[in-house]
Amino acid sequence: MRNFKLSLILWTSFTICGCTKERNIGFGVDEAQVVEDKSRKTKKKNDAEFVSILYTNLYQTAISPNQLYKTQNVVYSIGDQDVANEMLLSNYFNTSGLTIPTNIEMRNDIESFIVNTFKRFYLRYPSEGEKAFFIQYIKSNPNVTVEMVYTAFACSEEYQYY
Repeated sequence: MRNFKLSLILWTSFTICGCTKERNIGFGVDEAQVVEDKSRKTKKKNDAEFVSILYTNLYQTAISPNQLYKTQNVVYSIGDQDVANEMLLSNYFNTSGLTIPTNIEMRNDIESFIVNTFKRFYLRYPSEGEKAFFIQYIKSNPNVTVEMVYTAFACSEEYQYY
C-alpha cells in the first residue's frame, strides 16, 4: 500500500510538472542570403576556354568549333596574350549579335547592372565595396559605356581564372 501511495504521488507530480504547453520561442534572427565566395580562383583558363567563355558571355550562345579554331589561330599569331585578348574583345564589340544591355539600361539601374555583370563575368556576387565603387564610378563618369565596363571585366586578372 505504501508503494502504491508513493507511486501515485510520483505519477501525479510528474504529470503536473511534466505536462506543460509547448512554448514557441523566437530568437530574433534576421534571415540573410548566403552565397559561396567564388573570388578565390586558382585555375587559369587556357586559350580555348578563354575564347569560348568570352564568346558565351557576350553573345549568350556557344561558339561553334570551327569559329573557335579560327579564333585560336588568330590569338596564337599575335603573340602577346593581353594584346590578343583586347583585340579579340574589340572585334567582338564591332560585330552584330551581342547580347548586352544598352547604356540607357545601365544608367537606369546601375546597381542591378553591376550585380548582373559580376555574375556574368565572375560567376559571383560583388562585395558591398565592389558594388559601391562601380556605382560611384559610373555615376561620376557620364562617358562610361557598357562596352567599357565589359572590357574592364573581360581584361581583368580575375577573369583569367576559374
